[in-house]
Amino acid sequence: MISDLSNCRKIYQKNSLIETDAPLDPFKLFHKWFQEEKNIHNKANEEHNAMSISTIGEDGGPETRIVLLKMYSEEGFIFYTNYRSFKGRSIQNKPKACISFYWPNTERQIIIKGDVMKLSKNQSDEYFYKRPIENQVGCWASKQSTVIPSKQHLLIQYQKWSFFFKKNIIKRPFDWGGYIVKPYKMEFWQGQPNRLHDRLVYSLTKKTNKWNLYRLSP
Repeated sequence: MISDLSNCRKIYQKNSLIETDAPLDPFKLFHKWFQEEKNIHNKANEEHNAMSISTIGEDGGPETRIVLLKMYSEEGFIFYTNYRSFKGRSIQNKPKACISFYWPNTERQIIIKGDVMKLSKNQSDEYFYKRPIENQVGCWASKQSTVIPSKQHLLIQYQKWSFFFKKNIIKRPFDWGGYIVKPYKMEFWQGQPNRLHDRLVYSLTKKTNKWNLYRLSP
């Protein structure tokens, strides 16, 4: 099967990004862009906090999937998963990741590289008990990334744990919790006409804890 996509084109022309408009702190720019995107997505009931996260798998190759950003601050970017999942095992072996956001409505992309750390048990507990009870049960029903014989098997596990927790207090599974990505490089990409896109990169000098700003050719 051959599908020629060479004529799939889009003209980027909604915004621009120049150095004089870029704050010294990349988190301020992230917050500005994120809030602008949030205002758009809230109207459409879309997940503006969806992000891809790439890790190095156990076979040495890259692995990318979509997760949901659940909190961010000057400390970093937080998401939650099963620690025994593919991404959890990858992070344990090599605690670095690249996360990225693509927002076609504003023709923007953000790429973030960082070191990854587990959240404390208290932080993971706090978020877990904010989740809907159905989602809490789902953490027990699914042994994430393990091979299962059928979808029916998963549904049976969910029914079993739902029945169990009608009579027992639900607790956060010991192998489920949060991670924080602490960035050392953040690239902000703004689409431009003629493919002359704006690319501003913040790079952290860890000795001084200061961000350096430079532009990349598109």
